Amino acid sequence: MREKMNVLDEDALKKYKRAGKILAETRKEMRRFVKVGMPIIEVCEKAENLIKEKGAKPAFPCNVSINEIAAHYTSPPNDQKIIPENSIVKIDLGAHIDGYLTDTALTLCFNSEYRNLAKTAEEALKKAVETIHAGMYISKLGTIIEEVITSRGFKPVSNLTGHLIGRYQVHAGKSLPNISHFSLSKIKAGEIYAIEPFVTFPNAAGKVRNGKEANIFRFVKRKSIKHPLAKKLLGYIQQNFHTLPFAERWLRKFTANDGYKQAFRELLSSRSIMQYPVFVEVSGKPVAQAEHTVLILEDRCVVLT
Repeated sequence: MREKMNVLDEDALKKYKRAGKILAETRKEMRRFVKVGMPIIEVCEKAENLIKEKGAKPAFPCNVSINEIAAHYTSPPNDQKIIPENSIVKIDLGAHIDGYLTDTALTLCFNSEYRNLAKTAEEALKKAVETIHAGMYISKLGTIIEEVITSRGFKPVSNLTGHLIGRYQVHAGKSLPNISHFSLSKIKAGEIYAIEPFVTFPNAAGKVRNGKEANIFRFVKRKSIKHPLAKKLLGYIQQNFHTLPFAERWLRKFTANDGYKQAFRELLSSRSIMQYPVFVEVSGKPVAQAEHTVLILEDRCVVLT
């Protein structure tokens, strides 16, 4: 792990590796834990608590995205939704230690018709992991992922991508599209990426749109806030989550306050915080996802998750 690693210092690398190990263990436990009929909020809180118990913090709220919802669903406070029968469920997890974060996802099938969809996402991820290396064009990786997916009779989701990871940044600027495209951008040694193919059926639109729900939020910047509780809430968010996404479930010390809803609305309207809407497949077709975080070396990568 010391080969040409001049981009990351040893302390950062150690924390990335530890966060990745914690996520790998959590993903394995969640695969066994999730069942049909289970409250989604129970799934979210189980995953987040496991990450904390193992010595890290969640890098973002656990995503439990079902069927045509491709990403970004997490339970709001008092969520009543459950894991439905005959569903396909994406569990997307993030963990960080001092902002050094990793990101992973798995797909659970409670309908045998979706097994090949999920398997194809895993196979596309496996091929990407086997081939990614320093100096590789990002466009080449997209072509490889798309070829795996289409050769098995499925379609990649064209506007969801993998991404470069930075300290306290889930998306650090560079994207890894899962389709063939033109780009002169190259992958560099020492970079950390989340590779995440999203796969749907061949008769689907193969794109996502913003849905109506938004239960994930992120600090943007401090602004002039009038409401005293809103000012206090924003300080808490910045101090505890930095620039990482968070859920309202994580604000329990404030949510019981009579003025909480007004304060939270002020933070949104002032654009002190932003929200992430759920992503829904345009044609309503189910989506599968697989994801690992990798460290780029000169001739290969190391899977951290």
